[in-house]
Amino acid sequence: MSNSVASTNFRRFWFGQTLSQFGTRIGTLGLSVTAVQLLHAKTEEVGALGAASTACYLLIGLPAGVWVDRMFKRKTMMWAALIRCLAVLSIPLLWLTGDLRMEVLYVVAVVVGMVTVFFDVAYQSYVPVLVPEDDIAAANARLEATAQVSTLGGPALAGLLMRVVSAPVVMLVDAFAYLASFLCLSATKDGEQRSALAHRGKGRLLTDIAEGVRFVRDQPVIRRLAMSMGVSNFFATMVATLVPILVMRTIGFDSFMLGLIMTCGAAGGVVGALLAPRARQHLSVGTVMACGLLTAAFFTVSSPLAAVAAPHSKVLAGAILLVGEFGLTIGALLFNVTQVSLRQTLCPKNLLGRMNASIRFVIWGSMPLAALAAGWLGSVIGVVPTLWIGVAGGVATVLPILTIDRVVSATATQPTAKQPEVVK
Repeated sequence: MSNSVASTNFRRFWFGQTLSQFGTRIGTLGLSVTAVQLLHAKTEEVGALGAASTACYLLIGLPAGVWVDRMFKRKTMMWAALIRCLAVLSIPLLWLTGDLRMEVLYVVAVVVGMVTVFFDVAYQSYVPVLVPEDDIAAANARLEATAQVSTLGGPALAGLLMRVVSAPVVMLVDAFAYLASFLCLSATKDGEQRSALAHRGKGRLLTDIAEGVRFVRDQPVIRRLAMSMGVSNFFATMVATLVPILVMRTIGFDSFMLGLIMTCGAAGGVVGALLAPRARQHLSVGTVMACGLLTAAFFTVSSPLAAVAAPHSKVLAGAILLVGEFGLTIGALLFNVTQVSLRQTLCPKNLLGRMNASIRFVIWGSMPLAALAAGWLGSVIGVVPTLWIGVAGGVATVLPILTIDRVVSATATQPTAKQPEVVK
Protein backbone atom coordinates (compact mmCIF):
# COMPACT_ATOMS: atom_id res chain seq x y z
CA MET A 1 0.00 0.00 0.00
CA SER A 2 1.34 3.46 -0.93
CA ASN A 3 2.38 5.80 1.87
CA SER A 4 -0.03 8.47 0.65
CA VAL A 5 -3.02 6.10 0.73
CA ALA A 6 -1.98 4.69 4.12
CA SER A 7 -1.25 8.09 5.71
CA THR A 8 -3.17 9.54 8.65
CA ASN A 9 -4.06 12.54 6.50
CA PHE A 10 -5.75 10.43 3.82
CA ARG A 11 -7.52 8.39 6.51
CA ARG A 12 -9.08 11.57 7.91
CA PHE A 13 -10.54 12.41 4.51
CA TRP A 14 -11.47 8.78 3.99
CA PHE A 15 -13.33 8.58 7.31
CA GLY A 16 -15.12 11.88 6.73
CA GLN A 17 -16.35 10.79 3.31
CA THR A 18 -17.49 7.47 4.76
CA LEU A 19 -19.58 9.29 7.37
CA SER A 20 -21.01 11.56 4.69
CA GLN A 21 -22.09 8.52 2.67
CA PHE A 22 -23.55 6.98 5.82
CA GLY A 23 -25.60 10.11 6.44
CA THR A 24 -26.79 10.27 2.84
CA ARG A 25 -28.04 6.68 2.93
CA ILE A 26 -29.85 7.22 6.23
CA GLY A 27 -31.34 10.49 5.00
CA THR A 28 -32.55 9.01 1.70
CA LEU A 29 -34.42 6.24 3.50
CA GLY A 30 -35.71 8.56 6.22
CA LEU A 31 -37.01 11.10 3.69
CA SER A 32 -38.80 8.43 1.63
CA VAL A 33 -40.39 6.76 4.68
CA THR A 34 -41.44 10.13 6.12
CA ALA A 35 -43.19 10.98 2.84
CA VAL A 36 -44.81 7.59 2.25
CA GLN A 37 -45.82 6.54 5.76
CA LEU A 38 -46.08 9.71 7.85
CA LEU A 39 -47.35 12.22 5.29
CA HIS A 40 -49.14 9.64 3.10
CA ALA A 41 -47.61 11.00 -0.11
CA LYS A 42 -49.10 10.00 -3.45
CA THR A 43 -47.03 8.33 -6.16
CA GLU A 44 -46.69 11.63 -8.03
CA GLU A 45 -45.51 13.37 -4.84
CA VAL A 46 -42.86 10.71 -4.23
CA GLY A 47 -41.66 11.26 -7.79
CA ALA A 48 -41.60 15.03 -7.26
CA LEU A 49 -39.58 14.55 -4.05
CA GLY A 50 -37.01 12.51 -5.92
CA ALA A 51 -36.88 15.17 -8.62
CA ALA A 52 -36.42 17.96 -6.06
CA SER A 53 -33.26 16.39 -4.68
CA THR A 54 -31.58 16.04 -8.09
CA ALA A 55 -32.98 18.95 -10.15
CA CYS A 56 -30.09 21.14 -8.94
CA TYR A 57 -27.70 19.27 -11.23
CA LEU A 58 -29.67 20.65 -14.16
CA LEU A 59 -29.93 24.14 -12.71
CA ILE A 60 -26.45 24.79 -11.28
CA GLY A 61 -24.42 21.73 -12.25
CA LEU A 62 -22.34 23.41 -14.97
CA PRO A 63 -21.52 26.70 -13.18
CA ALA A 64 -20.77 24.72 -10.02
CA GLY A 65 -17.87 23.09 -11.86
CA VAL A 66 -16.38 26.50 -12.67
CA TRP A 67 -16.81 27.72 -9.11
CA VAL A 68 -15.27 24.56 -7.65
CA ASP A 69 -12.24 25.00 -9.94
CA ARG A 70 -11.89 28.54 -8.53
CA MET A 71 -12.26 27.52 -4.86
CA PHE A 72 -10.39 25.35 -2.39
CA LYS A 73 -12.02 21.97 -2.75
CA ARG A 74 -11.70 20.90 0.89
CA LYS A 75 -13.31 24.11 2.18
CA THR A 76 -16.09 23.73 -0.38
CA MET A 77 -16.85 20.26 0.98
CA MET A 78 -16.73 21.54 4.56
CA TRP A 79 -19.34 24.25 3.93
CA ALA A 80 -21.53 21.79 2.02
CA ALA A 81 -21.42 19.28 4.90
CA LEU A 82 -22.37 21.97 7.43
CA ILE A 83 -25.30 23.29 5.38
CA ARG A 84 -26.61 19.74 4.83
CA CYS A 85 -26.47 19.17 8.58
CA LEU A 86 -28.56 22.28 9.32
CA ALA A 87 -31.08 21.57 6.54
CA VAL A 88 -31.71 18.00 7.69
CA LEU A 89 -32.12 19.14 11.32
CA SER A 90 -35.20 21.12 10.30
CA ILE A 91 -37.19 17.92 9.67
CA PRO A 92 -37.24 16.54 13.25
CA LEU A 93 -37.65 20.07 14.66
CA LEU A 94 -40.72 20.82 12.51
CA TRP A 95 -42.12 17.34 13.21
CA LEU A 96 -41.92 18.02 16.95
CA THR A 97 -43.84 21.28 16.52
CA GLY A 98 -46.45 19.67 14.26
CA ASP A 99 -45.53 21.81 11.25
CA LEU A 100 -44.00 19.13 9.02
CA ARG A 101 -45.51 19.15 5.51
CA MET A 102 -44.59 17.74 2.12
CA GLU A 103 -43.60 21.28 1.14
CA VAL A 104 -40.93 21.17 3.86
CA LEU A 105 -39.53 17.92 2.48
CA TYR A 106 -39.37 19.49 -0.98
CA VAL A 107 -37.45 22.51 0.36
CA VAL A 108 -35.02 20.35 2.35
CA ALA A 109 -34.49 18.12 -0.69
CA VAL A 110 -33.69 21.17 -2.84
CA VAL A 111 -31.30 22.73 -0.31
CA VAL A 112 -29.48 19.45 0.34
CA GLY A 113 -29.39 18.80 -3.41
CA MET A 114 -27.84 22.20 -4.15
CA VAL A 115 -24.97 21.88 -1.71
CA THR A 116 -24.50 18.24 -2.66
CA VAL A 117 -23.76 19.38 -6.22
CA PHE A 118 -20.81 21.36 -4.87
CA PHE A 119 -19.74 18.61 -2.47
CA ASP A 120 -19.75 15.87 -5.11
CA VAL A 121 -17.96 17.91 -7.79
CA ALA A 122 -15.31 18.98 -5.25
CA TYR A 123 -14.98 15.44 -3.87
CA GLN A 124 -14.31 13.84 -7.24
CA SER A 125 -11.87 16.64 -8.09
CA TYR A 126 -10.09 16.43 -4.72
CA VAL A 127 -8.65 12.90 -4.86
CA PRO A 128 -6.00 13.82 -7.50
CA VAL A 129 -5.05 16.80 -5.28
CA LEU A 130 -4.71 14.65 -2.16
CA VAL A 131 -2.78 11.67 -3.60
CA PRO A 132 -0.28 11.17 -6.46
CA GLU A 133 -1.55 9.96 -9.83
CA ASP A 134 -0.32 6.40 -9.32
CA ASP A 135 -2.48 6.10 -6.18
CA ILE A 136 -5.74 7.45 -7.62
CA ALA A 137 -7.24 4.04 -8.43
CA ALA A 138 -6.29 2.61 -5.02
CA ALA A 139 -7.67 5.67 -3.23
CA ASN A 140 -10.97 5.51 -5.15
CA ALA A 141 -11.33 1.79 -4.44
CA ARG A 142 -10.83 2.34 -0.71
CA LEU A 143 -13.20 5.30 -0.63
CA GLU A 144 -15.92 3.36 -2.44
CA ALA A 145 -15.42 0.19 -0.38
CA THR A 146 -15.61 1.93 2.98
CA ALA A 147 -18.49 4.12 1.86
CA GLN A 148 -20.36 0.88 1.22
CA VAL A 149 -19.22 -0.57 4.55
CA SER A 150 -20.51 2.51 6.35
CA THR A 151 -23.93 2.10 4.74
CA LEU A 152 -24.00 -1.66 5.28
CA GLY A 153 -25.77 -1.44 8.63
CA GLY A 154 -27.17 2.06 8.17
CA PRO A 155 -30.43 1.41 6.33
CA ALA A 156 -31.24 -1.70 8.40
CA LEU A 157 -30.52 0.25 11.60
CA ALA A 158 -32.68 3.12 10.35
CA GLY A 159 -35.51 0.71 9.57
CA LEU A 160 -35.17 -0.86 13.03
CA LEU A 161 -35.17 2.56 14.72
CA MET A 162 -38.30 3.50 12.79
CA ARG A 163 -40.10 0.70 14.63
CA VAL A 164 -39.35 2.54 17.88
CA VAL A 165 -39.30 6.22 16.86
CA SER A 166 -40.70 8.11 13.89
CA ALA A 167 -38.72 8.55 10.68
CA PRO A 168 -38.14 12.29 11.26
CA VAL A 169 -36.29 11.53 14.50
CA VAL A 170 -34.00 9.14 12.62
CA MET A 171 -32.96 12.12 10.50
CA LEU A 172 -30.95 13.28 13.54
CA VAL A 173 -28.48 10.50 12.71
CA ASP A 174 -28.17 11.93 9.20
CA ALA A 175 -27.45 15.42 10.61
CA PHE A 176 -24.83 14.06 13.03
CA ALA A 177 -23.06 12.21 10.19
CA TYR A 178 -22.78 15.43 8.17
CA LEU A 179 -21.42 17.28 11.20
CA ALA A 180 -18.80 14.57 11.78
CA SER A 181 -17.84 14.75 8.10
CA PHE A 182 -17.30 18.50 8.50
CA LEU A 183 -14.98 17.92 11.46
CA CYS A 184 -12.94 15.27 9.64
CA LEU A 185 -12.51 17.50 6.60
CA SER A 186 -11.40 20.39 8.80
CA ALA A 187 -8.56 18.19 10.11
CA THR A 188 -7.43 17.07 6.64
CA LYS A 189 -4.37 18.72 5.09
CA ASP A 190 -3.60 19.02 1.40
CA GLY A 191 -1.23 20.73 -0.99
CA GLU A 192 -3.76 22.83 -2.91
CA GLN A 193 -2.21 26.31 -3.07
CA ARG A 194 -3.93 29.66 -3.51
CA SER A 195 -1.49 30.48 -6.32
CA ALA A 196 -2.74 27.44 -8.26
CA LEU A 197 -6.27 28.86 -8.13
CA ALA A 198 -5.54 32.51 -8.79
CA HIS A 199 -5.55 32.32 -12.59
CA ARG A 200 -8.80 30.42 -12.63
CA GLY A 201 -10.90 33.35 -11.48
CA LYS A 202 -10.01 35.56 -14.44
CA GLY A 203 -12.15 33.99 -17.13
CA ARG A 204 -15.82 34.59 -17.77
CA LEU A 205 -18.27 32.10 -16.33
CA LEU A 206 -19.78 31.03 -19.66
CA THR A 207 -16.34 30.74 -21.25
CA ASP A 208 -15.10 28.50 -18.46
CA ILE A 209 -18.27 26.38 -18.59
CA ALA A 210 -17.84 25.96 -22.33
CA GLU A 211 -14.24 24.83 -21.85
CA GLY A 212 -15.32 22.02 -19.53
CA VAL A 213 -18.19 20.96 -21.81
CA ARG A 214 -15.90 20.93 -24.86
CA PHE A 215 -13.40 18.76 -23.04
CA VAL A 216 -16.09 16.17 -22.26
CA ARG A 217 -17.44 16.39 -25.80
CA ASP A 218 -14.05 16.10 -27.51
CA GLN A 219 -12.36 13.56 -25.23
CA PRO A 220 -13.55 10.30 -26.85
CA VAL A 221 -13.35 8.07 -23.76
CA ILE A 222 -15.06 10.52 -21.41
CA ARG A 223 -17.71 11.27 -24.05
CA ARG A 224 -18.68 7.60 -24.20
CA LEU A 225 -18.72 7.34 -20.42
CA ALA A 226 -21.05 10.35 -20.22
CA MET A 227 -23.44 8.81 -22.76
CA SER A 228 -23.53 5.47 -20.97
CA MET A 229 -23.95 6.94 -17.50
CA GLY A 230 -26.66 9.34 -18.66
CA VAL A 231 -28.81 6.47 -19.92
CA SER A 232 -27.94 4.28 -16.93
CA ASN A 233 -28.88 6.88 -14.33
CA PHE A 234 -32.17 7.73 -16.06
CA PHE A 235 -33.53 4.20 -15.94
CA ALA A 236 -31.91 3.35 -12.59
CA THR A 237 -33.62 6.40 -11.08
CA MET A 238 -36.97 5.31 -12.47
CA VAL A 239 -36.56 2.00 -10.64
CA ALA A 240 -35.17 3.50 -7.43
CA THR A 241 -37.99 6.07 -7.19
CA LEU A 242 -40.65 3.35 -7.20
CA VAL A 243 -38.89 0.77 -4.99
CA PRO A 244 -40.22 2.25 -1.67
CA ILE A 245 -43.77 2.16 -3.07
CA LEU A 246 -43.23 -1.37 -4.42
CA VAL A 247 -41.88 -2.66 -1.11
CA MET A 248 -44.24 -0.92 1.33
CA ARG A 249 -47.47 -0.69 -0.69
CA THR A 250 -47.53 -3.14 -3.60
CA ILE A 251 -45.95 -6.03 -1.66
CA GLY A 252 -46.76 -4.87 1.87
CA PHE A 253 -43.44 -4.98 3.72
CA ASP A 254 -42.55 -2.45 6.43
CA SER A 255 -39.77 0.12 6.58
CA PHE A 256 -37.39 -2.35 8.25
CA MET A 257 -37.54 -4.59 5.18
CA LEU A 258 -36.85 -1.59 2.95
CA GLY A 259 -33.79 -0.82 5.08
CA LEU A 260 -32.66 -4.45 4.92
CA ILE A 261 -32.90 -4.41 1.12
CA MET A 262 -30.74 -1.29 0.99
CA THR A 263 -28.27 -2.91 3.38
CA CYS A 264 -27.93 -5.90 1.05
CA GLY A 265 -27.20 -3.41 -1.69
CA ALA A 266 -24.44 -1.88 0.43
CA ALA A 267 -22.96 -5.35 1.01
CA GLY A 268 -22.88 -5.90 -2.73
CA GLY A 269 -21.22 -2.52 -3.10
CA VAL A 270 -18.41 -3.60 -0.78
CA VAL A 271 -17.82 -6.68 -2.91
CA GLY A 272 -17.91 -4.66 -6.13
CA ALA A 273 -15.48 -2.02 -4.84
CA LEU A 274 -13.04 -4.67 -3.66
CA LEU A 275 -13.31 -6.62 -6.91
CA ALA A 276 -12.73 -3.60 -9.18
CA PRO A 277 -8.94 -3.16 -8.70
CA ARG A 278 -8.41 -6.93 -8.80
CA ALA A 279 -10.45 -7.23 -11.99
CA ARG A 280 -8.33 -4.51 -13.58
CA GLN A 281 -5.22 -6.63 -12.99
CA HIS A 282 -6.59 -9.35 -15.29
CA LEU A 283 -9.08 -7.62 -17.58
CA SER A 284 -9.11 -4.51 -19.75
CA VAL A 285 -10.80 -1.37 -18.47
CA GLY A 286 -13.60 -1.68 -21.04
CA THR A 287 -14.29 -5.31 -20.14
CA VAL A 288 -14.55 -4.49 -16.42
CA MET A 289 -16.96 -1.62 -17.07
CA ALA A 290 -19.10 -3.60 -19.53
CA CYS A 291 -19.33 -6.57 -17.14
CA GLY A 292 -20.32 -4.21 -14.33
CA LEU A 293 -23.11 -2.57 -16.32
CA LEU A 294 -24.48 -5.87 -17.61
CA THR A 295 -24.45 -7.36 -14.10
CA ALA A 296 -26.35 -4.34 -12.74
CA ALA A 297 -28.91 -4.49 -15.56
CA PHE A 298 -29.44 -8.24 -15.06
CA PHE A 299 -30.17 -7.93 -11.33
CA THR A 300 -32.46 -4.89 -11.76
CA VAL A 301 -35.10 -7.35 -12.97
CA SER A 302 -35.50 -8.43 -9.32
CA SER A 303 -37.85 -5.50 -8.55
CA PRO A 304 -40.68 -6.37 -10.96
CA LEU A 305 -40.07 -10.11 -10.43
CA ALA A 306 -40.64 -9.67 -6.70
CA ALA A 307 -44.05 -8.14 -7.44
CA VAL A 308 -44.90 -11.17 -9.58
CA ALA A 309 -43.82 -13.54 -6.80
CA ALA A 310 -45.50 -11.66 -3.92
CA PRO A 311 -49.07 -13.05 -4.37
CA HIS A 312 -47.66 -16.58 -4.11
CA SER A 313 -45.05 -16.04 -1.41
CA LYS A 314 -43.94 -12.87 0.36
CA VAL A 315 -40.89 -14.73 1.62
CA LEU A 316 -39.86 -15.51 -1.96
CA ALA A 317 -40.52 -11.90 -2.98
CA GLY A 318 -38.32 -10.67 -0.14
CA ALA A 319 -35.53 -13.07 -1.08
CA ILE A 320 -35.65 -11.91 -4.72
CA LEU A 321 -35.37 -8.27 -3.64
CA LEU A 322 -32.45 -8.97 -1.29
CA VAL A 323 -30.47 -10.99 -3.84
CA GLY A 324 -31.29 -8.55 -6.62
CA GLU A 325 -30.09 -5.49 -4.72
CA PHE A 326 -26.90 -7.33 -3.73
CA GLY A 327 -26.06 -8.27 -7.32
CA LEU A 328 -27.11 -4.93 -8.76
CA THR A 329 -24.69 -2.96 -6.61
CA ILE A 330 -21.81 -5.37 -7.27
CA GLY A 331 -22.12 -4.52 -10.95
CA ALA A 332 -22.67 -0.81 -10.31
CA LEU A 333 -19.53 -0.49 -8.16
CA LEU A 334 -17.40 -2.49 -10.60
CA PHE A 335 -18.31 0.08 -13.22
CA ASN A 336 -18.16 3.12 -10.95
CA VAL A 337 -14.72 2.63 -9.39
CA THR A 338 -13.24 1.91 -12.81
CA GLN A 339 -14.81 4.83 -14.68
CA VAL A 340 -14.09 7.43 -11.97
CA SER A 341 -10.40 6.49 -11.85
CA LEU A 342 -10.21 6.52 -15.65
CA ARG A 343 -11.77 9.99 -15.86
CA GLN A 344 -9.47 11.41 -13.21
CA THR A 345 -6.33 10.17 -14.96
CA LEU A 346 -7.44 11.43 -18.40
CA CYS A 347 -8.33 14.96 -17.29
CA PRO A 348 -5.86 17.82 -16.54
CA LYS A 349 -6.10 18.94 -12.91
CA ASN A 350 -7.15 22.50 -13.78
CA LEU A 351 -10.22 21.07 -15.59
CA LEU A 352 -11.25 18.46 -13.02
CA GLY A 353 -14.05 20.49 -11.47
CA ARG A 354 -15.55 21.49 -14.81
CA MET A 355 -15.14 18.00 -16.26
CA ASN A 356 -16.85 16.40 -13.25
CA ALA A 357 -19.59 19.04 -13.28
CA SER A 358 -20.23 18.51 -17.00
CA ILE A 359 -20.46 14.76 -16.44
CA ARG A 360 -22.75 15.24 -13.46
CA PHE A 361 -24.93 17.63 -15.47
CA VAL A 362 -25.55 14.83 -17.95
CA ILE A 363 -25.87 11.85 -15.63
CA TRP A 364 -27.48 13.49 -12.59
CA GLY A 365 -29.43 15.98 -14.64
CA SER A 366 -31.38 13.07 -16.07
CA MET A 367 -32.46 11.97 -12.60
CA PRO A 368 -35.21 14.55 -11.84
CA LEU A 369 -36.71 13.87 -15.26
CA ALA A 370 -36.58 10.15 -14.54
CA ALA A 371 -38.15 10.58 -11.09
CA LEU A 372 -41.01 12.64 -12.53
CA ALA A 373 -41.46 10.11 -15.36
CA ALA A 374 -41.54 7.27 -12.84
CA GLY A 375 -44.16 9.02 -10.71
CA TRP A 376 -46.33 9.81 -13.72
CA LEU A 377 -46.02 6.40 -15.38
CA GLY A 378 -46.50 4.66 -12.03
CA SER A 379 -49.86 6.39 -11.61
CA VAL A 380 -50.94 5.89 -15.24
CA ILE A 381 -49.85 2.35 -16.14
CA GLY A 382 -48.90 1.06 -12.68
CA VAL A 383 -45.76 0.59 -10.61
CA VAL A 384 -44.77 -2.84 -11.94
CA PRO A 385 -45.06 -2.04 -15.70
CA THR A 386 -42.97 1.09 -15.09
CA LEU A 387 -40.32 -1.03 -13.38
CA TRP A 388 -40.15 -3.28 -16.44
CA ILE A 389 -39.51 -0.19 -18.59
CA GLY A 390 -36.64 0.69 -16.26
CA VAL A 391 -35.18 -2.79 -16.59
CA ALA A 392 -35.36 -2.74 -20.41
CA GLY A 393 -33.73 0.67 -20.60
CA GLY A 394 -30.91 -0.36 -18.29
CA VAL A 395 -29.66 -2.94 -20.78
CA ALA A 396 -28.93 -0.17 -23.31
CA THR A 397 -26.37 1.41 -20.97
CA VAL A 398 -23.63 -0.99 -22.05
CA LEU A 399 -23.73 -0.09 -25.76
CA PRO A 400 -21.31 2.89 -25.70
CA ILE A 401 -18.87 0.86 -23.57
CA LEU A 402 -18.53 -2.23 -25.78
CA THR A 403 -15.73 -0.84 -27.97
CA ILE A 404 -14.23 1.62 -25.47
CA ASP A 405 -10.99 -0.37 -25.06
CA ARG A 406 -9.98 0.55 -28.59
CA VAL A 407 -10.65 4.24 -27.86
CA VAL A 408 -8.69 4.08 -24.57
CA SER A 409 -5.70 2.57 -26.40
CA ALA A 410 -5.80 5.28 -29.07
CA THR A 411 -6.02 7.98 -26.39
CA ALA A 412 -3.08 6.51 -24.49
CA THR A 413 -0.82 6.95 -27.52
CA GLN A 414 -1.55 10.68 -27.72
CA PRO A 415 0.69 13.15 -25.83
CA THR A 416 -0.88 14.59 -22.68
CA ALA A 417 -0.18 17.79 -20.84
CA LYS A 418 2.19 17.46 -17.91
CA GLN A 419 0.29 17.45 -14.64
CA PRO A 420 1.33 19.85 -11.86
CA GLU A 421 3.22 18.19 -9.07
CA VAL A 422 1.25 17.43 -5.91
CA VAL A 423 2.58 19.44 -2.98
CA LYS A 424 2.88 17.31 0.12
